[in-house]
Amino acid sequence: MVGILLRGAFAAIGLWVATFFVGGLHFDKPATLLLAGLVLGAVNALLRPLLVVLTLPITLLTLGLFLFVINAAMVALVAWLMPGMRVDGFWSALATAVIVSLVGWLGAALARGR
Repeated sequence: MVGILLRGAFAAIGLWVATFFVGGLHFDKPATLLLAGLVLGAVNALLRPLLVVLTLPITLLTLGLFLFVINAAMVALVAWLMPGMRVDGFWSALATAVIVSLVGWLGAALARGR
């Protein structure tokens, strides 16, 4: 449970950072951003591994690049679930997913003390 909350916190920070760099990412309120981060962390912890396994052949065929599409789909799913969050298209979702992934990777490395 702590791991999902930690992922959610890093996802919320990543979404916040992405709002500065991605023009197609919009939040109505700061509370929506925090809740979207928690939902994104839960979706990435629970649903993403299943999608990675199910799409393994196309991921291998594209040398792993399809994982970016899966990450963008997770951001789009959260935007669809959250009433106060809007992503304006695939490229905005992809850029947001890349930024959230980088921030999550950096946050996890810092949390481990590296």
